[in-house]
Amino acid sequence: MSKAYWVSAYRAVYDAGKLAAYAKLAGPALTAAGGRFLARGEAAATFELGQKQRTVVIEFDSVEQAVAAHDSPAYQAALEALGDGAERDIRIVEGV
Repeated sequence: MSKAYWVSAYRAVYDAGKLAAYAKLAGPALTAAGGRFLARGEAAATFELGQKQRTVVIEFDSVEQAVAAHDSPAYQAALEALGDGAERDIRIVEGV
């Protein structure tokens, strides 16, 4: 079974307070679901159409575990706290 990587690329942050409320809930929810944060912060460099915005990379033991983390009640509560506070692109990618 291949590892999976959850990649969140922030396109815009509209409400820093909502983002902080999300982060307070999301971090514990994702680590409790087996996620390991590998990178978190503003992009060090961008190329082509990349945006110099916040990026988060989380490792999971499998795609199924990453999807289950996303769908968990704890993470859904974090998403509710975020609401319209940010615009993001989230992908789960299978490792090689």
